[in-house]
Amino acid sequence: MKITVATEKPFAPAAVGRIKKAAEDAGYEFALLENYTDKQDFINAAKDTDALIIRSDKATREVIEATDRLKIIVRAGAGYDNIDLEAATEKGIVAMNTPGQNSNAVAELAMGMAVLMARGKYNGKSGTELLGKKMGIHAYGNVGKRVATIAKGFGMEIFAYDAFVSKEDIEKDGVKVLDSADVLYKICQYVSLHIPANEDTKQSIDYKLLSKMPEGAVLINTARKEVIHEDEMIKLMNERSDFTYISDIAPDKRTEFEEKFENQVFFTPKKSGAQTVEANLNAAFASATQIINYFENGDTTFQVNK
Repeated sequence: MKITVATEKPFAPAAVGRIKKAAEDAGYEFALLENYTDKQDFINAAKDTDALIIRSDKATREVIEATDRLKIIVRAGAGYDNIDLEAATEKGIVAMNTPGQNSNAVAELAMGMAVLMARGKYNGKSGTELLGKKMGIHAYGNVGKRVATIAKGFGMEIFAYDAFVSKEDIEKDGVKVLDSADVLYKICQYVSLHIPANEDTKQSIDYKLLSKMPEGAVLINTARKEVIHEDEMIKLMNERSDFTYISDIAPDKRTEFEEKFENQVFFTPKKSGAQTVEANLNAAFASATQIINYFENGDTTFQVNK
């Protein structure tokens, strides 16, 4: 068996070393493709392996259909919309993610960006504090839970809405549960967004929803850019100089946002949510472990294309 790490945006060297050791300790061959610029290099790597570990790399139908021996793809991270699940299923390939491994890193980034903007990007002028402000968590998964924990440390009042998590599970964390996204956006000055990008959620964060937010509103997006209706966001920000948009995923209309709303927006230069040594190590080890457990024990716990 062969395990290949194929990452255009490399893991930290220590993370690669952890995958390599786990693979070789299990008696598997290990291969590495990093910093590739030609898609064909990625296709060739996928064709010549039994297991593939990726990060933000796109395992498209073209890539998957070119493979013969590939049996499993693991996305080192929570999101997996960069894998064509239908194509993988058709080829009998198991697709997995590694939920929870990057959660703290993403949550710390979300709160760090919130502090940055509350202090006016440290421009020397008076800013505002997070203490006493209402923080809304839109989707209470692994990252949302960590945001809630950290925000409570700042003395914020925490609310959450998630249609798929029970009220009891949220309330046990000391978080107030709301019945709809509309109410969440209406009462919370800060909203941290963690919904996936799918047919139901794409462009769902729109003018109608965002316009409900109170004065001094701040939207923090560490989820996916596709969930934002960018034209309607621009419309809103043209009307409201008090609205702030922070994102770890640069919008398609980044230039327009930055030219029109320089003091109201912040976008990381490059997606940074999982870019910590700890998150790299966690996701890397989880990826390798899940592959080995699948081959040795048939474990499909984290399969996302069932």
